[in-house]
Amino acid sequence: MSDITPIPETGSEPLPEPEAAAASSAAAEPIASAQPAAHGELLELALSDLRERRAALLSEIQALEQRRKQLDADLDGSLSGRADGIARRLKGFQDYLVVALQDLASQAELMDLVVQPLQVQPSPLDPQPEAVPTAAAQQIAPAAAGQFSQDAELIRDRLARFQGQPDFYADPWKLRRSLEPAAAGLLEDWFLNQGGRGAQASTGSRNRNALITAGAVAILGDLYGDRFQTLVLAGEPERLGEWRRGLQDCLGLAREDFGPNSGIVLFERPDALIERADRLEERGELPFIVIDAAEQVVDIPVLQFPLWLAFAATANELALEQDLP
Repeated sequence: MSDITPIPETGSEPLPEPEAAAASSAAAEPIASAQPAAHGELLELALSDLRERRAALLSEIQALEQRRKQLDADLDGSLSGRADGIARRLKGFQDYLVVALQDLASQAELMDLVVQPLQVQPSPLDPQPEAVPTAAAQQIAPAAAGQFSQDAELIRDRLARFQGQPDFYADPWKLRRSLEPAAAGLLEDWFLNQGGRGAQASTGSRNRNALITAGAVAILGDLYGDRFQTLVLAGEPERLGEWRRGLQDCLGLAREDFGPNSGIVLFERPDALIERADRLEERGELPFIVIDAAEQVVDIPVLQFPLWLAFAATANELALEQDLP
């Protein structure tokens, strides 16, 4: 009984080991061959996507390059050309203006700007006027001229008072010194014969000229009040300093009375004085212009103003001014 070997069941018989290994390897081959194929398809899709993007970028770059070239061509062709054309036109217009101004200047030099007075020669057939006797002419007193013709009595009265005792305590803008007869006669001639517009001989001293000017300022103050301003022209600061001290002493003034907005203004240049006088007339005020004896020339625009007094220096006075440093 012990020698009987059991018979194995038919469905559960195990396979030998070599056969089992061969069966497992045959089952894994399809799976391993499928994985590389899937990876290859993914790489191919990625590469094709990158190629498409690269082609799109290259196309955009080419389009931008063409646009840049077109803009450069437009800039070179339009702005530069226009700028060059404008520059040529401006240069031509400049040349035209230069030639036109040169022609205008040459024509202005040929023009006679000063109207020559018409001189009529007397005819021998005209009756000769009778000469006035010299004695009768000496008896005729000169009449007051110009704007002071109605104030002759007041002016002579003030000049007579100025020749008396000096009033050292008079109010400001009143004469505090006395005038000599010659200085009073000079002022009377300037007021009544010249009408407040003309040159008078210098007294030889700037201080005496300032005294005469102070007398004129005092009389003008009685006539016009504060509606006039005195403008003194002297070419150097030292001369202006003498004028300031002389007028300050004769009229009892302070430093505040000398300035652009005060009663007396001092000038070194005639153009500044003329500009100030024009402004005063525009405001309805009256400029009184005084010209120092060292000024050898009276500017023509000064002659248009209604009040101006110029002191004419003698040869000795001019020589002394030139010798001073």
